Amino acid sequence: MSKPNMSRLHHAIDLLGKLVAFDTTSKNSNLGLIHFVRDYLAEYGIESTLFHDETGQKANLLATIGPKGVPGIALSGHTDVVPALETTWVSPAFELTERDGKLFGRGSADMKGFSACALAMIPELVKRDLEIPFHLCLSYDEEVGCIGVGSMVDHLAKMDTPPRLAVIGEPTNMKVINGQKGKYSMRVAVTGTAGHSSFAPDHVNAIEYASRAINLIADKAREFEQNGPFDADFTVPHSTMLTTTISGGTATNVTPEYCEFTFEIRHLPDHDAEAVIADLQKTIMDTLDAEMKAKADDTGFTFEKIFSYPGMGDCTDAEAFSYVSNIIPEISGKVSYGSEGGVFEKKGNIPSIICGPGSIEQAHKPNEFIEISQIEECLDFLEALTDQAAAA
Repeated sequence: MSKPNMSRLHHAIDLLGKLVAFDTTSKNSNLGLIHFVRDYLAEYGIESTLFHDETGQKANLLATIGPKGVPGIALSGHTDVVPALETTWVSPAFELTERDGKLFGRGSADMKGFSACALAMIPELVKRDLEIPFHLCLSYDEEVGCIGVGSMVDHLAKMDTPPRLAVIGEPTNMKVINGQKGKYSMRVAVTGTAGHSSFAPDHVNAIEYASRAINLIADKAREFEQNGPFDADFTVPHSTMLTTTISGGTATNVTPEYCEFTFEIRHLPDHDAEAVIADLQKTIMDTLDAEMKAKADDTGFTFEKIFSYPGMGDCTDAEAFSYVSNIIPEISGKVSYGSEGGVFEKKGNIPSIICGPGSIEQAHKPNEFIEISQIEECLDFLEALTDQAAAA
């Protein structure tokens, strides 16, 4: 692979600066960025399709470059970022700043760097006689549970010729990741009865019952650790389960009437998290909830799903994977963090890998940065991918 030309590198950096300047923290609208990209693509004669959320304040963007009626390659990036509220930012979080060969700014690595590189390739893509298309996919609300991309993936899956492969551009230092865990997140409300703590036996202590449920969650976690299922390619080779937040009680001399906690399971791609959650709920309802109601009818447990996204399996045996393996032959392994790759694979039946510029070590931190050399590597990769698409 040859190094990207300097004009394209400068174009990518300029685009990254424009993307970073949009404060697309998940709580905000992403329409400013989406409309910017739509208008940029229109300058090259490329039409975009937007998929809005229920509020109309957020949208996915899908644009296809190349021939129709042929299965192509999806280049996928999320537009939202985590908050940048830390006081230790050296330069403004939403202003791209270059220092020592690094580009600082919220989202520079996670993951506007990949999107900027994909956009910087547009002038080249429209000039080439592509035999397979590229589908540019930009999504919203990945950082809060991969909850935005589904409508776009549904559309892709229903196309006469869906993409043959999706490249999820999360920061991997341009290494190929061939698997990720899924996640299922739950909120549990525990309602007891309040009263003076000196009469504790007469009341139903919501915190105590919550703690007993939390122990059952910890038991499940130990069971996975000891008995699997296992996949040694993951850094943590089994599913994990833990309680993540808890609140409850009103005073030191009042029996707690209410307690709320959240928990999650991060599961191997083929581990049925929904069945695990259902089994746990049944155990809690048959034992703890029944015990509470025996003392007071209006007490007990209430479960609420916060979000879930599927794991991403190994697609290295798929025919379309050769488009990537011809460029980056080495497989780096599987990761425990989440991405939209599982949604593309499980919901869209589109084989997926994760490969993008920057390091996951920089994600969600103050002074987030991406090295300029990583932008170069990503452009190098996309140029090689374009060469293959034009010669396919």
